[in-house]
Amino acid sequence: MKKLLLLLSFSIGTSFYACAQEPSQITQPLGFEEYDPISTLKVAEHPLKKAKFPFIDVHNHQYQMANQDLKALVKDMDALNMGIMVNLSGRGWSQEWADGTATLKGSLDNVAKNEPKRIAVFTNLQFKGFGEKDWSAKAVKQLEDDVKMGAKGLKIYKSLGFSGIKDDKGNRVPVSDPRLQPVWQKCGELGIPVLIHTADVPSFWDPMDRYNERWLELKTHPGRRRGANDPIPFDSLIAEQHHIFGANPKTTFINAHMGWYPNNLKKLDSLMVVFPNMYVEIGAVIAELGRQPRTAKKFFDKYQDRVLFGKDSWVPAEYATYFRVLETEDEYFPYHKKYHAFWRMYGMGLSDEVLKKLYYKNALRIIPGLDKSLFPK
Repeated sequence: MKKLLLLLSFSIGTSFYACAQEPSQITQPLGFEEYDPISTLKVAEHPLKKAKFPFIDVHNHQYQMANQDLKALVKDMDALNMGIMVNLSGRGWSQEWADGTATLKGSLDNVAKNEPKRIAVFTNLQFKGFGEKDWSAKAVKQLEDDVKMGAKGLKIYKSLGFSGIKDDKGNRVPVSDPRLQPVWQKCGELGIPVLIHTADVPSFWDPMDRYNERWLELKTHPGRRRGANDPIPFDSLIAEQHHIFGANPKTTFINAHMGWYPNNLKKLDSLMVVFPNMYVEIGAVIAELGRQPRTAKKFFDKYQDRVLFGKDSWVPAEYATYFRVLETEDEYFPYHKKYHAFWRMYGMGLSDEVLKKLYYKNALRIIPGLDKSLFPK
């Protein structure tokens, strides 16, 4: 009898407890995608809307610059304290040589007429007919003409090395293809830098499982996922890029996205030693730096003459994260895109000397023809 009463009492109590709970307490646990807690941490905060010093964004894309309202663009730049924007998409997306030249000329004419001091434009390669006898000579001649027209450098898109660019026989064009060697050599002769984006985040090649840090990004952007050999392993693709750095010591290369080693600064340090002609820019990788502020600060102090500011996508509101990571010593603040970084950021607190080099001095030194009067000495 006692056992029966005890069992009945337990059953009634359990039912009462379940009914007394809020509905949210008895539903299934939140999934990773939904979970986004508000931090209860109370620490000093120093959110920034503009940079401490005027800066040069060496990695930006403006695809309609030939017809763009540059006065409106510069107004947005002023709000960030951006001194000069480098538009890397000078020849646009067309692979027709004449179309690309017209796009570049239109952009340079618009800049010269409206904002000659505030915007610089890089040219691009056009791969139509790659592999034909005269392609290399034609590309070199076009590069020379583009620089005479006003282009300040050459931007190489990540499509080089991927299967999107093929030669006249339908084969993938490696980054280290010998038919491109005259182009790299000519850039050195002309004294212009090559800003090159090769490969993608290494995690895109890894299995899409619970161990992959980029799982949410791959789920929301499935086109970014790559198989182990799509088109070749990450290490092989990056090795092609490193080959051209070593083969062209007189050419300055700006490795986009810190060469995809911002999460492995020890490895990047070794590459900086091997390739003294390689600079790096921080576009789209500030989240990696913000989770290792002490290690990152040591790297920036050591290579303060070879790191440049870049952002990549033109979303003015997102620059605030960059300024806060670089300039403050704030703790545990969010990144602006959860699918890029579900972790929190910490400020590096770079010195004024390092900030000035990162923001403008290094770019002024390696990109020809920029107006130095816009920046402090």
